[in-house]
Amino acid sequence: MGAFGRRGGIGAARASFGSARPAPAAIDGNVLALAADPPPVEGNPVHDAMARLADRIARSGEPACATPKGFEASVHTIKEQVLPRLLERIDPEAAAALDKDELAEEFRPIVSEVLAELRITLNRREQTALEKVLVDELLGLGPLEELLSDPLVSDIMVNGPGQTYVERKGKLELAAVQFRDETHLFQIAQRIVSKVGRRVDQTTPLADARLPDGSRVNVIVPPLSLRGTAISIRKFSAKPITLDMMAKGDSMSDRMATVLKIAGASRFNIVISGGTGSGKTTMLNAISKMIDPGERVLTIEDAAELRLQQPHWLPLETRPANLEGQGEVSIRDLVKNALRMRPDRIILGEVRGPECFDLLSAMNTGHDGSMATLHSNSPRECLARMENMVMMSDIKVPKDAISRQIADSVDLIVQVKRLRDGSRRVTNITEVIGMEGSVIVTQELFKFEYLDETADGKILGEYRSMGLRPYTLDKAKQFGFEQPYLEACL
Repeated sequence: MGAFGRRGGIGAARASFGSARPAPAAIDGNVLALAADPPPVEGNPVHDAMARLADRIARSGEPACATPKGFEASVHTIKEQVLPRLLERIDPEAAAALDKDELAEEFRPIVSEVLAELRITLNRREQTALEKVLVDELLGLGPLEELLSDPLVSDIMVNGPGQTYVERKGKLELAAVQFRDETHLFQIAQRIVSKVGRRVDQTTPLADARLPDGSRVNVIVPPLSLRGTAISIRKFSAKPITLDMMAKGDSMSDRMATVLKIAGASRFNIVISGGTGSGKTTMLNAISKMIDPGERVLTIEDAAELRLQQPHWLPLETRPANLEGQGEVSIRDLVKNALRMRPDRIILGEVRGPECFDLLSAMNTGHDGSMATLHSNSPRECLARMENMVMMSDIKVPKDAISRQIADSVDLIVQVKRLRDGSRRVTNITEVIGMEGSVIVTQELFKFEYLDETADGKILGEYRSMGLRPYTLDKAKQFGFEQPYLEACL
């Protein structure tokens, strides 16, 4: 009897589970090698994937830094010599009272005089570029002005005075922009936030602001930022983006655009869900174009970004606390106050806390057509986050009651996503139907399905209709959109 209850002898010839295999036999004096993986071959998907990983490891290291070259570098060098002498000859208060064109006109003879003193000779093109840089430095945002005027740039990320990244066509790239030093960058950050009545310093090192064109700005300064002042700017297109433009740009299908147009016009309660930089605010702006001009619309945001085209639109903005910690006006305070202002629709730039309960109450009390954005990765997760945010409020409501209120309030969830190739797409359009037990029931109308990827990294996919009869058809019928809504979904 063996140690594990097996008898020895002929019946025990079979190797036990886990026993080692016999060594290979020798042939012609050479021992056969054990079976090994085949050598990597170019064109093999596994080899290509591992090569990309190796390349990524090789490229990691010290943070990148770009410097201006060529013509820009020469203008930048001359500016550093001219600017101190120029500041000695002008009155800053008088210069601040002029606009850029007037200031450039006043600068021209003074700049020529300073260049003559420094014995610097410039041609007309170089002098014009120098005048523009000097005006940007005194009245504008210095080196950022060039990036703000570039229509291809959608995001600007300043990581201290020596490093600036921009996003072009969904891809991040290093910009040839540098600031003189940390003091220069900090002055520009203060110039941005002071225009909207905010402040940023060591006592209040975080600030949200906006530029005159509506672009969103976030500033964080030392000691919280270890590389120096950091400025993040989310630019908005000078030309408003519409649902038709999104459909032509392959962000959604034509039928999906039709459904969203009808949803906006038929006063559906819509929640736009997605990650950071996925295009939630752009989608909200596009859907808001379908609002009837006769409706009174109130928008509530931390930093006003929405740009509605309706004549009866009133934007509201929160206010942070002062140095004594007093005077704060939160989104929830504004939502409560907005209910007393006779709105037809209430639009929240972003729901992130207890104000979700007040928004749901507004949707349930005669403010159909209200909309909001929310950070989440899927429609189902969006509903779970809304439940969690309501539970964050000081109102003690059972979870089942919260779920039922969400199911009764929200009609449509639009999921947007920024894919790894930089494209922004509508990945789901989902209806909220109701409750089944303690679970919120949803129905998917449209879905983006990944198919393949091209050699240059572009993602290929298909927008598919689920072919289901929409639950919200009755709401569209009240506005005369029953047939086109049904045809678009089926």
